[in-house]
Amino acid sequence: MTTNETLLVKLVGIQSISGKEGEAVKYLAETLPDFGWDSTFIDDAGNLVAAKGKGEKELVLLCHVDTVPGGPLLKLDGNVLWGRGSVDAKGPLCSLAVAGGKINVPEDWKLTFIAAVREETDSRGARFRIPLHSPAACIVGEPSGYDGVTLGYRGSLRMWIKGEDGGAHRSGDAGPLTACLMASAEVLKSIGLMDIPGKPIIERTSGAVACMEGREIAGRSACIDIDIRLPVGTDPDTWIEIARKYAMKWGVEAEVRSAIKAHVVPTSDPVIRAFRVGIRKSGFKPRLLAKGGTADFNLAAAWNCPMAAYGPGDSHLDHTDQERIDLNEYASSISILEGVIPGLMSII
Repeated sequence: MTTNETLLVKLVGIQSISGKEGEAVKYLAETLPDFGWDSTFIDDAGNLVAAKGKGEKELVLLCHVDTVPGGPLLKLDGNVLWGRGSVDAKGPLCSLAVAGGKINVPEDWKLTFIAAVREETDSRGARFRIPLHSPAACIVGEPSGYDGVTLGYRGSLRMWIKGEDGGAHRSGDAGPLTACLMASAEVLKSIGLMDIPGKPIIERTSGAVACMEGREIAGRSACIDIDIRLPVGTDPDTWIEIARKYAMKWGVEAEVRSAIKAHVVPTSDPVIRAFRVGIRKSGFKPRLLAKGGTADFNLAAAWNCPMAAYGPGDSHLDHTDQERIDLNEYASSISILEGVIPGLMSII
């Protein structure tokens, strides 16, 4: 096994469920200097930050080290690595870390690598780092396949539909459990009526229940967590008002947990161009992608700089019990990044 493969296998073997990334972050802090990084430290949010170069222009390599729970057991089956995080997003993370460590950084540049925490929950890590940087460009580590580069992601609106009362007989008053279900159903039905299935995913609205709970013990209470994915050009306030309208109709509340707009860069973006050139030079035909999920990419839009998302792995395997990555694809991504990063520094 190569040192690059060892880095990924060991990192996937360290459980780092969102909010519990400490061991994985410590491993990266101790290990990345061996891969060419000048310095590493763990910041006050728990992120791992590595750096090299001292120039005024900064290229940020942003990825997340946390995972959702579950997944297959760690297993190396021939050249295929199974395990939670192998695709989302430790494969992309290690590709950026290895390639970035190999780069000879020009005098006018500095290279910063961030392994961010809690992307899968509240993006605490990215939110902490964003005000601390003003990069000239950014590459976000997310699975796109070795020959793909991602232009954008849909936004996300997370809301609680909730209510409670002091109790009553269901024969005369259905209560907050029923009311929350009815209000949520009306919100989701509205989304379904506005959706146009033939459109690209980045232009479609979708909604799902993330979780729900209810109790009828003395008083009655209910809470439904609704996850609405927002297409390009949609203001979260539009759906906040719709949710509040139906919540009011049924006598419950609609509380906003988080609201993130969609973000898409043009095909002419310098980072996109650099990847298209790099992928072609490696003998592959580049694919341009727009994703239906939401990522720290959307938050990094606040930097208002050229950016793209890239990394090995099949994103359809994210969060599944089939999550696995081909180590040949991992190696190809590292090779492509070794050409893209210096190429990008030469054109910005």
